[in-house]
Amino acid sequence: MDVPLILPVSEAFGVDRLHLGIMFLANLELGYLTPPMGMNLFLASYRFNKPLLQVYRGTLPFLLILLAVVLIVTYLPGLLLLRQ
Repeated sequence: MDVPLILPVSEAFGVDRLHLGIMFLANLELGYLTPPMGMNLFLASYRFNKPLLQVYRGTLPFLLILLAVVLIVTYLPGLLLLRQ
């Protein structure tokens, strides 16, 4: 993916590798759950034989929680990186 391209830039700005990896994965999952083009939503709709709109409504609370977590992880890295 794009991580090898982003890693040198993030290190130049002092972003920890672990923090970058967690931010990267959380943002990817947020994109996979965001309507109308969320790939995970299409897969869940197909797998469970539910209408796509019903799957959208069912995932909305989790999408909002994930959005809050992505914001917290991005702007408060000290909560994640409790290394000794």
